[in-house]
Amino acid sequence: MAQSVMNGFRKGLHLLNNPFIFLLSIILYNLFLWLYQISVRLISPWNKKAAAWVQGRRGILEKIRSSGISGRENLVWMHCASLGEFEQGRPVIESLRQTNPEITVLITFFSPSGYKIRRNYPGADYVFYLPADSAGHARRFLDLVKPVLVLWIKYDYWFYYLRELHKRKIPALLISPLFRTDQPFFKWYGNLHRLMLDSFRAFFVQNESSKELLSGLGISHSAIVSGDTRFDRVIDIAAGFQPFREIAAFCGSAQVIVAGSTWEEDEEELDHYANTHPEVKFIIVPHEIEEDDLKDTEALFHHSIRYSALRKDFDANLLSPQASGKSGEAPHVLIIDNIGMLSSLYHYATICYVGGGFGDDGVHNVLEAAVYGKPVVTGPVIEKYLEVVELAEAGGVIIIDNALEVESVFDRLFRNAGEYAFHSKAAREYVYARRGATAKILQYIQENRLLTS
Repeated sequence: MAQSVMNGFRKGLHLLNNPFIFLLSIILYNLFLWLYQISVRLISPWNKKAAAWVQGRRGILEKIRSSGISGRENLVWMHCASLGEFEQGRPVIESLRQTNPEITVLITFFSPSGYKIRRNYPGADYVFYLPADSAGHARRFLDLVKPVLVLWIKYDYWFYYLRELHKRKIPALLISPLFRTDQPFFKWYGNLHRLMLDSFRAFFVQNESSKELLSGLGISHSAIVSGDTRFDRVIDIAAGFQPFREIAAFCGSAQVIVAGSTWEEDEEELDHYANTHPEVKFIIVPHEIEEDDLKDTEALFHHSIRYSALRKDFDANLLSPQASGKSGEAPHVLIIDNIGMLSSLYHYATICYVGGGFGDDGVHNVLEAAVYGKPVVTGPVIEKYLEVVELAEAGGVIIIDNALEVESVFDRLFRNAGEYAFHSKAAREYVYARRGATAKILQYIQENRLLTS
Protein backbone atom coordinates (compact mmCIF):
# COMPACT_ATOMS: atom_id res chain seq x y z
CA MET A 1 0.00 0.00 0.00
CA ALA A 2 2.78 2.43 0.93
CA GLN A 3 4.51 1.84 -2.44
CA SER A 4 1.36 2.61 -4.43
CA VAL A 5 0.84 5.75 -2.38
CA MET A 6 4.44 6.77 -3.00
CA ASN A 7 4.05 6.25 -6.74
CA GLY A 8 1.00 8.47 -6.72
CA PHE A 9 2.88 11.05 -4.67
CA ARG A 10 5.75 11.15 -7.19
CA LYS A 11 3.26 11.68 -9.97
CA GLY A 12 1.70 14.46 -7.95
CA LEU A 13 5.07 16.10 -7.37
CA HIS A 14 5.72 16.02 -11.11
CA LEU A 15 2.44 17.83 -11.71
CA LEU A 16 3.18 20.26 -8.91
CA ASN A 17 6.41 21.23 -10.66
CA ASN A 18 4.35 22.07 -13.73
CA PRO A 19 3.43 25.79 -13.35
CA PHE A 20 0.21 25.32 -15.31
CA ILE A 21 -1.03 22.46 -13.12
CA PHE A 22 -0.08 24.32 -9.96
CA LEU A 23 -1.90 27.43 -11.15
CA LEU A 24 -4.94 25.35 -12.04
CA SER A 25 -4.94 23.81 -8.55
CA ILE A 26 -4.84 27.25 -6.95
CA ILE A 27 -7.65 28.50 -9.19
CA LEU A 28 -9.83 25.52 -8.32
CA TYR A 29 -9.14 25.95 -4.60
CA ASN A 30 -10.03 29.65 -4.74
CA LEU A 31 -13.17 28.78 -6.70
CA PHE A 32 -14.13 26.35 -3.95
CA LEU A 33 -13.61 29.04 -1.29
CA TRP A 34 -15.68 31.55 -3.26
CA LEU A 35 -18.51 29.12 -3.93
CA TYR A 36 -18.57 28.02 -0.29
CA GLN A 37 -18.86 31.56 1.02
CA ILE A 38 -21.48 32.52 -1.56
CA SER A 39 -23.53 29.42 -0.71
CA VAL A 40 -23.40 30.12 3.01
CA ARG A 41 -24.56 33.69 2.46
CA LEU A 42 -27.36 32.62 0.14
CA ILE A 43 -28.84 30.18 2.64
CA SER A 44 -28.18 32.29 5.74
CA PRO A 45 -31.66 33.91 5.79
CA TRP A 46 -33.18 30.43 6.27
CA ASN A 47 -30.41 28.58 8.08
CA LYS A 48 -29.39 29.61 11.60
CA LYS A 49 -25.97 27.98 11.44
CA ALA A 50 -25.15 29.66 8.15
CA ALA A 51 -26.38 32.98 9.52
CA ALA A 52 -24.13 32.58 12.57
CA TRP A 53 -21.18 31.73 10.32
CA VAL A 54 -21.71 34.90 8.27
CA GLN A 55 -22.44 37.18 11.23
CA GLY A 56 -19.53 35.84 13.25
CA ARG A 57 -17.02 36.70 10.53
CA ARG A 58 -18.34 40.17 9.83
CA GLY A 59 -15.49 42.53 10.71
CA ILE A 60 -13.62 39.68 12.41
CA LEU A 61 -10.11 40.96 11.68
CA GLU A 62 -10.99 44.35 13.16
CA LYS A 63 -12.41 42.61 16.24
CA ILE A 64 -9.17 40.68 16.62
CA ARG A 65 -7.10 43.85 16.17
CA SER A 66 -9.12 45.78 18.75
CA SER A 67 -9.04 42.91 21.28
CA GLY A 68 -5.54 43.80 22.45
CA ILE A 69 -4.05 40.51 21.33
CA SER A 70 -1.29 42.18 19.30
CA GLY A 71 1.88 42.35 21.29
CA ARG A 72 1.00 39.47 23.62
CA GLU A 73 4.04 37.25 24.10
CA ASN A 74 4.34 33.45 24.09
CA LEU A 75 1.05 33.07 22.26
CA VAL A 76 -0.12 29.53 21.54
CA TRP A 77 -2.83 29.26 18.90
CA MET A 78 -5.13 26.23 18.81
CA HIS A 79 -7.47 25.84 15.84
CA CYS A 80 -10.51 23.54 15.96
CA ALA A 81 -13.18 22.89 13.36
CA SER A 82 -15.94 22.56 15.96
CA LEU A 83 -16.78 21.42 19.46
CA GLY A 84 -15.61 17.83 19.07
CA GLU A 85 -12.16 18.92 17.91
CA PHE A 86 -12.00 21.43 20.76
CA GLU A 87 -12.53 18.60 23.22
CA GLN A 88 -9.68 16.72 21.53
CA GLY A 89 -7.34 19.66 21.86
CA ARG A 90 -8.45 20.73 25.31
CA PRO A 91 -6.24 18.31 27.31
CA VAL A 92 -3.19 19.57 25.41
CA ILE A 93 -3.87 23.28 25.86
CA GLU A 94 -4.79 22.87 29.53
CA SER A 95 -1.69 20.81 30.24
CA LEU A 96 0.46 23.36 28.42
CA ARG A 97 -1.02 26.12 30.54
CA GLN A 98 -0.27 24.19 33.73
CA THR A 99 3.37 23.68 32.80
CA ASN A 100 3.79 27.10 31.14
CA PRO A 101 1.54 29.57 32.98
CA GLU A 102 3.12 32.51 31.17
CA ILE A 103 1.64 31.59 27.76
CA THR A 104 -1.22 33.42 26.06
CA VAL A 105 -3.85 31.08 24.62
CA LEU A 106 -5.82 31.83 21.45
CA ILE A 107 -8.50 29.42 20.20
CA THR A 108 -10.20 29.72 16.83
CA PHE A 109 -13.20 27.85 15.47
CA PHE A 110 -14.52 27.29 11.97
CA SER A 111 -18.00 26.19 13.06
CA PRO A 112 -20.56 28.33 14.89
CA SER A 113 -21.54 25.34 17.04
CA GLY A 114 -18.05 25.20 18.51
CA TYR A 115 -17.62 28.95 18.89
CA LYS A 116 -21.01 29.63 20.46
CA ILE A 117 -20.55 26.99 23.15
CA ARG A 118 -16.88 27.71 23.98
CA ARG A 119 -16.50 31.44 23.33
CA ASN A 120 -16.27 32.04 27.08
CA TYR A 121 -13.98 29.10 27.78
CA PRO A 122 -11.90 30.19 30.80
CA GLY A 123 -8.82 28.30 29.66
CA ALA A 124 -8.26 30.72 26.77
CA ASP A 125 -7.33 34.39 26.74
CA TYR A 126 -8.98 34.89 23.34
CA VAL A 127 -11.58 32.92 21.37
CA PHE A 128 -12.48 33.92 17.80
CA TYR A 129 -13.89 32.61 14.57
CA LEU A 130 -11.14 31.84 12.07
CA PRO A 131 -11.42 34.41 9.26
CA ALA A 132 -12.24 32.79 5.91
CA ASP A 133 -9.19 31.36 4.18
CA SER A 134 -7.39 33.67 1.75
CA ALA A 135 -3.82 34.85 1.25
CA GLY A 136 -4.67 38.30 2.58
CA HIS A 137 -6.58 37.07 5.61
CA ALA A 138 -3.81 34.66 6.54
CA ARG A 139 -1.16 37.39 6.40
CA ARG A 140 -3.23 39.91 8.36
CA PHE A 141 -4.29 37.35 10.96
CA LEU A 142 -0.74 36.20 11.64
CA ASP A 143 0.55 39.78 11.65
CA LEU A 144 -1.92 40.43 14.47
CA VAL A 145 -1.55 37.34 16.66
CA LYS A 146 2.09 36.31 16.04
CA PRO A 147 1.90 32.80 17.55
CA VAL A 148 5.03 31.01 18.70
CA LEU A 149 3.33 27.61 18.47
CA VAL A 150 0.24 26.35 16.63
CA LEU A 151 -1.85 23.31 17.53
CA TRP A 152 -4.05 22.21 14.63
CA ILE A 153 -6.62 19.69 15.82
CA LYS A 154 -7.30 16.62 13.66
CA TYR A 155 -8.25 18.23 10.31
CA ASP A 156 -9.94 21.37 8.84
CA TYR A 157 -7.00 22.09 6.55
CA TRP A 158 -6.81 25.62 5.08
CA PHE A 159 -4.15 26.17 2.44
CA TYR A 160 -3.32 29.84 2.88
CA TYR A 161 -3.12 29.72 6.66
CA LEU A 162 -0.93 26.64 6.69
CA ARG A 163 1.41 27.91 3.97
CA GLU A 164 1.76 31.27 5.69
CA LEU A 165 2.74 29.44 8.89
CA HIS A 166 5.30 27.48 6.89
CA LYS A 167 6.63 30.65 5.26
CA ARG A 168 7.11 32.31 8.65
CA LYS A 169 8.69 29.17 10.15
CA ILE A 170 6.10 29.02 12.92
CA PRO A 171 5.97 25.44 14.28
CA ALA A 172 2.57 23.82 13.74
CA LEU A 173 1.66 20.45 15.23
CA LEU A 174 -1.17 18.33 13.85
CA ILE A 175 -2.94 16.70 16.79
CA SER A 176 -4.78 13.35 16.59
CA PRO A 177 -5.32 13.03 12.83
CA LEU A 178 -6.46 9.84 11.15
CA PHE A 179 -5.29 9.24 7.59
CA ARG A 180 -6.97 6.99 5.02
CA THR A 181 -6.04 6.08 1.45
CA ASP A 182 -9.22 7.68 0.07
CA GLN A 183 -8.13 11.16 1.20
CA PRO A 184 -6.78 13.65 -1.38
CA PHE A 185 -3.32 13.62 0.25
CA PHE A 186 -2.75 10.18 -1.20
CA LYS A 187 -4.15 10.79 -4.69
CA TRP A 188 -2.12 11.92 -7.67
CA TYR A 189 -4.19 15.11 -7.87
CA GLY A 190 -3.72 16.05 -4.20
CA ASN A 191 -0.99 18.62 -4.79
CA LEU A 192 -2.26 21.39 -2.57
CA HIS A 193 -3.25 18.93 0.14
CA ARG A 194 0.29 17.58 0.28
CA LEU A 195 1.60 21.12 0.54
CA MET A 196 -0.69 21.59 3.53
CA LEU A 197 0.84 18.52 5.17
CA ASP A 198 4.28 19.91 4.42
CA SER A 199 3.38 22.90 6.61
CA PHE A 200 3.37 20.86 9.83
CA ARG A 201 6.40 20.39 12.04
CA ALA A 202 5.12 17.10 13.49
CA PHE A 203 2.16 14.76 13.32
CA PHE A 204 0.75 13.07 16.42
CA VAL A 205 -1.32 10.41 14.69
CA GLN A 206 -3.83 8.05 16.21
CA ASN A 207 -2.55 4.76 14.78
CA GLU A 208 0.23 2.96 12.91
CA SER A 209 -1.59 2.89 9.59
CA SER A 210 -1.73 6.71 9.58
CA LYS A 211 2.02 6.81 10.20
CA GLU A 212 2.62 4.35 7.36
CA LEU A 213 0.60 6.48 4.96
CA LEU A 214 2.64 9.56 5.87
CA SER A 215 5.84 7.58 5.44
CA GLY A 216 4.61 6.51 2.02
CA LEU A 217 4.47 10.18 1.04
CA GLY A 218 8.12 10.55 1.96
CA ILE A 219 7.34 13.30 4.46
CA SER A 220 10.48 14.13 6.40
CA HIS A 221 8.72 15.52 9.47
CA SER A 222 8.21 13.53 12.64
CA ALA A 223 5.21 11.21 12.60
CA ILE A 224 4.56 9.97 16.12
CA VAL A 225 1.92 7.42 17.05
CA SER A 226 0.57 9.13 20.16
CA GLY A 227 -3.01 7.85 20.14
CA ASP A 228 -6.09 10.00 20.48
CA THR A 229 -6.20 12.85 23.00
CA ARG A 230 -9.95 12.26 23.41
CA PHE A 231 -9.12 9.34 25.70
CA ASP A 232 -7.30 11.71 28.05
CA ARG A 233 -10.17 14.17 27.86
CA VAL A 234 -12.96 11.72 28.71
CA ILE A 235 -10.91 10.27 31.57
CA ASP A 236 -10.45 13.79 32.95
CA ILE A 237 -14.20 14.44 32.67
CA ALA A 238 -15.09 11.22 34.47
CA ALA A 239 -12.55 11.91 37.21
CA GLY A 240 -13.94 15.42 37.74
CA PHE A 241 -17.60 14.41 37.74
CA GLN A 242 -19.88 16.81 39.60
CA PRO A 243 -23.37 15.50 40.47
CA PHE A 244 -26.66 17.09 39.45
CA ARG A 245 -29.05 16.76 42.40
CA GLU A 246 -32.15 17.05 40.26
CA ILE A 247 -30.89 14.35 37.87
CA ALA A 248 -30.10 12.03 40.76
CA ALA A 249 -33.57 12.65 42.19
CA PHE A 250 -35.18 11.92 38.83
CA CYS A 251 -33.28 8.64 38.43
CA GLY A 252 -33.82 7.46 42.00
CA SER A 253 -33.13 3.73 42.27
CA ALA A 254 -34.45 2.87 38.80
CA GLN A 255 -32.53 1.41 35.91
CA VAL A 256 -31.55 4.26 33.59
CA ILE A 257 -30.89 4.51 29.87
CA VAL A 258 -29.05 7.65 28.80
CA ALA A 259 -29.40 8.29 25.06
CA GLY A 260 -26.92 10.93 23.96
CA SER A 261 -26.64 13.01 20.78
CA THR A 262 -29.82 11.53 19.35
CA TRP A 263 -31.34 12.33 15.99
CA GLU A 264 -34.90 11.61 14.90
CA GLU A 265 -33.81 8.23 13.51
CA ASP A 266 -32.40 7.22 16.90
CA GLU A 267 -35.43 8.39 18.82
CA GLU A 268 -37.75 6.41 16.55
CA GLU A 269 -35.76 3.28 17.46
CA LEU A 270 -36.06 4.03 21.19
CA ASP A 271 -39.55 5.42 21.70
CA HIS A 272 -41.46 2.12 21.79
CA TYR A 273 -39.24 0.65 24.48
CA ALA A 274 -39.41 3.84 26.52
CA ASN A 275 -43.18 4.11 26.23
CA THR A 276 -43.77 0.47 27.18
CA HIS A 277 -41.28 0.31 30.07
CA PRO A 278 -42.27 3.04 32.52
CA GLU A 279 -40.18 1.36 35.22
CA VAL A 280 -37.04 2.33 33.28
CA LYS A 281 -35.93 5.96 33.41
CA PHE A 282 -34.80 7.49 30.11
CA ILE A 283 -32.62 10.56 29.71
CA ILE A 284 -32.76 11.77 26.11
CA VAL A 285 -30.11 14.28 25.00
CA PRO A 286 -31.06 15.44 21.47
CA HIS A 287 -28.34 16.59 19.12
CA GLU A 288 -30.54 19.51 18.06
CA ILE A 289 -32.36 21.52 20.72
CA GLU A 290 -34.30 24.05 18.67
CA GLU A 291 -37.91 24.34 19.88
CA ASP A 292 -39.34 22.45 16.92
CA ASP A 293 -36.89 19.59 17.48
CA LEU A 294 -37.75 19.40 21.18
CA LYS A 295 -41.47 19.30 20.41
CA ASP A 296 -40.88 16.44 17.97
CA THR A 297 -39.01 14.55 20.66
CA GLU A 298 -41.78 15.17 23.20
CA ALA A 299 -44.32 13.82 20.72
CA LEU A 300 -42.43 10.52 20.53
CA PHE A 301 -41.86 9.99 24.25
CA HIS A 302 -44.94 9.87 26.48
CA HIS A 303 -44.77 10.96 30.12
CA SER A 304 -41.74 13.16 29.50
CA ILE A 305 -40.46 16.35 31.07
CA ARG A 306 -37.85 18.82 29.90
CA TYR A 307 -34.79 19.40 32.04
CA SER A 308 -35.57 23.11 32.39
CA ALA A 309 -38.99 22.25 33.85
CA LEU A 310 -37.56 19.53 36.09
CA ARG A 311 -34.98 21.88 37.49
CA LYS A 312 -37.52 24.63 38.10
CA ASP A 313 -39.79 22.20 39.92
CA PHE A 314 -36.91 20.75 41.92
CA ASP A 315 -35.78 24.19 43.03
CA ALA A 316 -39.34 25.03 44.09
CA ASN A 317 -40.05 21.76 45.88
CA LEU A 318 -37.11 19.56 46.90
CA LEU A 319 -39.44 16.75 47.95
CA SER A 320 -41.23 16.44 44.62
CA PRO A 321 -38.87 17.02 41.70
CA GLN A 322 -41.08 15.21 39.15
CA ALA A 323 -44.58 16.53 39.72
CA SER A 324 -44.96 18.59 36.55
CA GLY A 325 -44.63 16.20 33.60
CA LYS A 326 -46.47 17.29 30.46
CA SER A 327 -48.90 14.34 30.70
CA GLY A 328 -49.89 15.10 34.28
CA GLU A 329 -48.35 11.80 35.39
CA ALA A 330 -44.96 11.35 36.98
CA PRO A 331 -42.58 11.41 33.99
CA HIS A 332 -40.03 8.69 33.38
CA VAL A 333 -38.44 10.32 30.30
CA LEU A 334 -36.26 13.37 30.79
CA ILE A 335 -35.46 15.47 27.71
CA ILE A 336 -32.35 17.62 28.07
CA ASP A 337 -32.98 21.03 26.50
CA ASN A 338 -29.55 22.58 26.87
CA ILE A 339 -25.99 21.90 25.74
CA GLY A 340 -22.97 20.84 27.74
CA MET A 341 -24.30 18.23 30.20
CA LEU A 342 -24.04 15.03 28.18
CA SER A 343 -20.58 13.82 29.13
CA SER A 344 -21.54 13.94 32.81
CA LEU A 345 -25.00 12.45 32.33
CA TYR A 346 -23.57 9.11 31.23
CA HIS A 347 -22.48 8.70 34.86
CA TYR A 348 -26.15 8.08 35.76
CA ALA A 349 -26.69 5.43 33.08
CA THR A 350 -27.20 1.75 33.56
CA ILE A 351 -26.95 1.48 29.76
CA CYS A 352 -25.67 4.15 27.37
CA TYR A 353 -27.10 4.67 23.90
CA VAL A 354 -25.06 6.92 21.58
CA GLY A 355 -26.89 8.52 18.66
CA GLY A 356 -25.90 9.08 15.05
CA GLY A 357 -25.50 5.42 14.15
CA PHE A 358 -28.62 5.44 11.98
CA GLY A 359 -27.63 8.56 10.04
CA ASP A 360 -25.38 9.11 7.04
CA ASP A 361 -22.58 10.76 9.04
CA GLY A 362 -22.34 7.98 11.60
CA VAL A 363 -22.19 7.61 15.35
CA HIS A 364 -21.20 10.39 17.74
CA ASN A 365 -18.63 10.21 20.54
CA VAL A 366 -18.87 6.82 22.26
CA LEU A 367 -15.78 7.38 24.42
CA GLU A 368 -17.49 9.81 26.79
CA ALA A 369 -19.97 7.01 27.55
CA ALA A 370 -17.55 4.07 27.60
CA VAL A 371 -15.24 5.77 30.12
CA TYR A 372 -17.82 5.20 32.87
CA GLY A 373 -17.67 1.44 32.38
CA LYS A 374 -21.21 1.05 31.08
CA PRO A 375 -22.38 -0.99 28.07
CA VAL A 376 -22.71 1.23 25.00
CA VAL A 377 -25.35 0.60 22.32
CA THR A 378 -25.48 2.33 18.93
CA GLY A 379 -26.67 1.99 15.34
CA PRO A 380 -24.83 0.35 12.44
CA VAL A 381 -23.08 3.33 10.77
CA ILE A 382 -19.70 3.11 12.51
CA GLU A 383 -17.14 2.38 9.79
CA LYS A 384 -15.61 5.89 9.77
CA TYR A 385 -14.80 5.72 13.46
CA LEU A 386 -11.85 3.54 14.40
CA GLU A 387 -12.50 3.66 18.13
CA VAL A 388 -16.11 2.47 17.68
CA VAL A 389 -15.05 -0.42 15.46
CA GLU A 390 -12.39 -1.44 17.96
CA LEU A 391 -14.75 -1.06 20.91
CA ALA A 392 -17.33 -3.22 19.15
CA GLU A 393 -14.69 -5.89 18.52
CA ALA A 394 -13.66 -5.75 22.19
CA GLY A 395 -17.27 -6.00 23.40
CA GLY A 396 -17.62 -2.48 24.79
CA VAL A 397 -20.07 -1.39 22.09
CA ILE A 398 -23.11 -3.37 20.93
CA ILE A 399 -24.35 -2.62 17.41
CA ILE A 400 -28.07 -2.81 16.67
CA ASP A 401 -29.88 -2.53 13.33
CA ASN A 402 -33.48 -1.81 14.33
CA ALA A 403 -35.93 -1.22 17.19
CA LEU A 404 -36.50 -4.92 17.79
CA GLU A 405 -32.80 -5.46 18.32
CA VAL A 406 -32.45 -2.51 20.66
CA GLU A 407 -35.29 -3.83 22.83
CA SER A 408 -33.75 -7.29 22.89
CA VAL A 409 -30.35 -5.90 23.84
CA PHE A 410 -31.77 -3.70 26.61
CA ASP A 411 -33.73 -6.62 28.08
CA ARG A 412 -30.69 -8.93 28.01
CA LEU A 413 -28.42 -6.40 29.67
CA PHE A 414 -30.94 -5.66 32.40
CA ARG A 415 -31.57 -9.35 33.14
CA ASN A 416 -28.18 -10.97 32.61
CA ALA A 417 -25.64 -9.76 35.16
CA GLY A 418 -22.81 -11.71 33.54
CA GLU A 419 -23.36 -10.24 30.09
CA TYR A 420 -23.77 -6.77 31.58
CA ALA A 421 -20.49 -7.08 33.49
CA PHE A 422 -18.62 -8.30 30.38
CA HIS A 423 -19.65 -5.34 28.22
CA SER A 424 -19.08 -2.85 31.05
CA LYS A 425 -15.56 -4.09 31.73
CA ALA A 426 -14.68 -4.14 28.01
CA ALA A 427 -15.80 -0.53 27.59
CA ARG A 428 -13.83 0.81 30.54
CA GLU A 429 -10.66 -1.17 29.87
CA TYR A 430 -10.57 -0.07 26.23
CA VAL A 431 -10.62 3.60 27.21
CA TYR A 432 -8.16 3.47 30.10
CA ALA A 433 -5.66 1.38 28.15
CA ARG A 434 -5.29 4.21 25.61
CA ARG A 435 -4.61 7.21 27.78
CA GLY A 436 -1.34 9.12 27.42
CA ALA A 437 -1.47 10.96 24.07
CA THR A 438 -1.33 14.35 25.78
CA ALA A 439 1.83 13.46 27.68
CA LYS A 440 3.59 12.45 24.46
CA ILE A 441 2.70 15.75 22.79
CA LEU A 442 3.89 17.78 25.77
CA GLN A 443 7.12 15.80 25.90
CA TYR A 444 7.79 16.62 22.24
CA ILE A 445 7.11 20.33 22.81
CA GLN A 446 9.45 20.40 25.80
CA GLU A 447 12.25 18.38 24.20
CA ASN A 448 12.18 20.53 21.07
CA ARG A 449 11.97 23.76 23.11
CA LEU A 450 9.03 25.01 21.05
CA LEU A 451 7.97 27.41 23.79
CA THR A 452 11.46 28.70 24.48
CA SER A 453 12.27 32.04 22.89
